[in-house]
Amino acid sequence: MSAEDTPRTLLRIEDRIAVLTLNAPERRNAIDLEMVQALHRNLDALLEEPDLTAIVLTGAGDKAFAAGADIAQLKERNARDALASINSSLFKRVEDFPVPVIAAIRGWCLGGGCELAIACDLRVAGASARLGQPEVSLGIIPAAGATYRLPRLIGLGRARELVYTGRIVDATEAERIGLVNRVVPDEEVLDAALALAREIAHNGPLAVRLAKASMNALARPNEQMAMAMESSLQAVLFDSQDKHDRMQAFLDKRAKK
Repeated sequence: MSAEDTPRTLLRIEDRIAVLTLNAPERRNAIDLEMVQALHRNLDALLEEPDLTAIVLTGAGDKAFAAGADIAQLKERNARDALASINSSLFKRVEDFPVPVIAAIRGWCLGGGCELAIACDLRVAGASARLGQPEVSLGIIPAAGATYRLPRLIGLGRARELVYTGRIVDATEAERIGLVNRVVPDEEVLDAALALAREIAHNGPLAVRLAKASMNALARPNEQMAMAMESSLQAVLFDSQDKHDRMQAFLDKRAKK
């Protein structure tokens, strides 16, 4: 089976817990349009599982949870695409999903991948995890939720530092600043996330769902306005020459490697 024929995601359910895997390891699980569409289909299917208690979201292979968006696709997106909120709409579905979603992170977790992880309720990271929002180096902003979710998670000052500099942090620092909940050896990441999911599953399922709904509502009174602001600002940047030049330089550098 060729890479083009490989399903972008894998889904299994066991003991009322779903394991949803981003399945493009040869692309470091880049979140391209096909991946977005596949994840929407998975979420649609999981909504039909009334006994579901949690979702563990992870990436195939040992190199990346998700190393960001597909830069070649991103380079071609324009203002209209930004206003369509392609990734941010998906990540909002993850954040709003009725049951807790736990990100199990190994390797690179950058850009859109990091935004997907912070849209999850909890994050378990392996020692190899590297997280960050390097979008400014490509002439754009993180516009799939990082500008409002990241400050809620780690505080405004630290969020500003990571977004303005594009700096990538290792697992130890990510745990120290609250970007991940816990760090375990790489080979234990999925098991640790599943153990956390099972701990949640022991509790009253309706109570957990309503606790999530309540905390989401109280934590984000202006989220719709924040989403609109992010998309509008990204629309300006998507049509900028600087964005085009920086992304082309990135692609050229990667091609040389």
